[in-house]
Amino acid sequence: MVRCIAIDDEPLALRQIKSYIERNDQLELVASCRSAIQAREILAKESIDLIFVDINMPDLNGIDFVRQLTTNQYIIFTTAHSEYALEGFKLNAIDYLLKPFSFADFERAVGKAVSLYELKQLRDAQQVTAESTPAPEGENNEYISIKADYKVTLVRYSDIIYIESVGEYVRLHL
Repeated sequence: MVRCIAIDDEPLALRQIKSYIERNDQLELVASCRSAIQAREILAKESIDLIFVDINMPDLNGIDFVRQLTTNQYIIFTTAHSEYALEGFKLNAIDYLLKPFSFADFERAVGKAVSLYELKQLRDAQQVTAESTPAPEGENNEYISIKADYKVTLVRYSDIIYIESVGEYVRLHL
């Protein structure tokens, strides 16, 4: 489950986002916030993967809120202001939904976020496995095997100066 929060100062817009989140079985709504300041408090206490955030809000707007984040959540902007789209994508937003947006548009944006979340989870699991799995006994990880002239030769990594691609072939410089 992707843990998310929704931030919007407009009650109707916040209610719509909440209802969309509840309809998606891959999302878990941790909190809905009426301000970015309230959202900061939630982020300090909870582990959040995805943030749905409006841009035009009092006290702290959505763009500045995202700029101030010190953790890496996925961001989907939900706003009525198209003029901030470029800035939103410069902040690595997953998507930028213009109000009023349909459930289909919401699902498309969430699909991107969930795909990235799953890839990150898979990568993290592979790193943990690789770090916790010792190299087999007797295996020497200092060599690379090179197939040339119908035979396989072991070459020490430290002996390689550079590798050059020549069409379909690779030229090894030692």
